[in-house]
Amino acid sequence: MSRPTPPSHPHPQLLGRTEDELRWHQRRSLLQAAALWAAAGGWPTAQAQSRSNIVELRGDVLRNGKALTPQDPIATGDRIETGPGATAVFAVGSSAFMLRQNTQVVLEGEEPTTVRLLRLLTGAVASVWGKGPDRQVVMPTLTAGIRGTGVYAEVFPQQDLRSYFCNCYGTVDLSAGSERVVSQSVYHQSFWAEPAPRNGRLLTPAGAINHTDEELEFLASLISQRTAWQIAGRKGTKDGSGQMDYSAPATAAPGARRAAQPPYGEYGP
Repeated sequence: MSRPTPPSHPHPQLLGRTEDELRWHQRRSLLQAAALWAAAGGWPTAQAQSRSNIVELRGDVLRNGKALTPQDPIATGDRIETGPGATAVFAVGSSAFMLRQNTQVVLEGEEPTTVRLLRLLTGAVASVWGKGPDRQVVMPTLTAGIRGTGVYAEVFPQQDLRSYFCNCYGTVDLSAGSERVVSQSVYHQSFWAEPAPRNGRLLTPAGAINHTDEELEFLASLISQRTAWQIAGRKGTKDGSGQMDYSAPATAAPGARRAAQPPYGEYGP
């Protein structure tokens, strides 16, 4: 008897990014750095010993206008800028971040070790956040309130700062102008936040672009977490709906099935 063919999980569409950018987590140097990071106790030990919280730095990266070195710490209040071909991977408190090339972000918060707001000015960031209240990702055309989740955000300057946001897993409150969406996702629920209404809407459904499961899994591992699909033991179709495939049994965490919602969230007034 032939075995059923498992659902395919194709790579996301590339839009202005390269395959190499999506394979950053496979670099041997990064894997070695991550292993050392974990062996040294991760973020809590780095904080206690006043060590750097940078897991990897590649290319030209600035902190507050000055060159960032692997020995420097990153904290709230910092503005981080990556140049062409550069990336930065780091953890602050219970959150982990990966900045792609040509990205500018500002980390904000009342405490140096707790990022309450990630302001993405341009470029792209993948991030995994520990649970906590009042945490936001702010983009030119979108604000996302997050409650402990993994997300990917990108700003497209060549499209009038059009914003792309994927709730890779978790619950996110999205707002663009007067529009509101509550996104509950277990596998990549994605949106465009338009600079001007498109078919009468500022928030429109999107597919998965420019990021991979493996990136989120790597970032989650830096803060001793697992993604929703790792916990459930299955993945979805990566069509932007946020759903998983429930055609076969798996040992999912309690409540994982209930987390999936109708495609594209619940639109508010």
